[in-house]
Amino acid sequence: MKRKLIAAIGIAGMMVSIAACGDDSGSGDSKGTDAKELTVWLTVDAQNNWPDLVKAADAAVQKAHPGVKINHEYYGWPDKNAKLDAVLATDKAPDVVEMGNTEMLGYMVKGAFAPLDTAKFDNSSAWLDGLKASVTYDGKTYGVPYYAGGRVGNWRKDVFAAAGVKTAPKTYAELTAALDKVQQKQGDKFSAWYQPTRDWYAAMSFVYDAGGSIAKEEGGQWKANLSSPESVKGLNEFKSVVDKYMHGDKTKDESDRYIVYGQGKSGMIFGAAWEGATSADPKNDKTGKLKDNLENFVMPGPSGKNLPVFLGGSDLAVPVKSHAQALAAEWINAFTGPAGQKGLMAKGNLPNNKTDLATLKNDPATAVPATAAESNWFVPMAPGWGQVERAQVLQTMLQSIGTGKKTVEAAAKEADAAIDKVINNK
Repeated sequence: MKRKLIAAIGIAGMMVSIAACGDDSGSGDSKGTDAKELTVWLTVDAQNNWPDLVKAADAAVQKAHPGVKINHEYYGWPDKNAKLDAVLATDKAPDVVEMGNTEMLGYMVKGAFAPLDTAKFDNSSAWLDGLKASVTYDGKTYGVPYYAGGRVGNWRKDVFAAAGVKTAPKTYAELTAALDKVQQKQGDKFSAWYQPTRDWYAAMSFVYDAGGSIAKEEGGQWKANLSSPESVKGLNEFKSVVDKYMHGDKTKDESDRYIVYGQGKSGMIFGAAWEGATSADPKNDKTGKLKDNLENFVMPGPSGKNLPVFLGGSDLAVPVKSHAQALAAEWINAFTGPAGQKGLMAKGNLPNNKTDLATLKNDPATAVPATAAESNWFVPMAPGWGQVERAQVLQTMLQSIGTGKKTVEAAAKEADAAIDKVINNK
């Protein structure tokens, strides 16, 4: 899951020709029932980490359709979308394409993907809420969730034990009490909780925990919602964390958090589930103490419930220009169905559905990320608000709050005004 997703809104080259190819029936797979060839674009994650699952999906489709040729192309995340944008303007579009789930919106708005019939995909009725949101636009489904990764707390057991805390916190009151003890013992040059100010994924978890949201839809129109009382309450709690426990650079984002954590000047983080283990890697662990000393835990929220987490991950979509839409849908189901999800879970990923997620809670090795992922949120699927704009607005707001340049209320109102300027533009 360690990757940087890039913006998906720069798709002007697709324009009218793509939209004109759309299938208004909502089935999205009425074409290509007799196709003899299928082209599947995946990222290098599949190529490097679970090629056997790709082969199994191929075999299932070829068994049902003898003689079908399946071609695969693999791309790195940084260059994938530029290549996709270029080919979608031609008549040589791939039949299946992997997308980061925050990349989906711009393509769905532009009509680049065919609508799909969810009844043809195993466990679609149990898709995780945040993942389902990522493939849904204007009442239709344009993709299938592939796999996901969530966020968890991670603490240094030795640092907390030295402050008298022996077990991971179960409630927010326990968490803050433990952090207070660590902060007092370690002093103001130490971050009891290293929480980058510009980390909007973490900040919005507090917003959603308080009953707020980035934006909400009413009567078919989206309206920014960060200045609502509920959202402001969550932002104030996030500010309290940054003010009390974060003693690093308050202008940074979370991109190098695992590196900073490995330097040994902080007691805990809240981030992607892989970050703790990566910090403990010998090349990142500058303390020599992190191996076997770090532990993930489910983040409690101020509301009394588990802190809702953003689910990052991948979706699979069928370009509207595909000439093999039916076959593409079959391949996606073979790849993301029960056998595929089992294989993906074995590789350390979260599944796309609640049924499989429940099984992970019974295994101590996976119980924490699985439990944390049960409460999740996703960005508003508002047509005019792209990934780049979203990050810029939220990070600017949070930096103003964290550095004390603006009050929470003033920064939230400013962010709402910026969001409302673009959020309903298609």
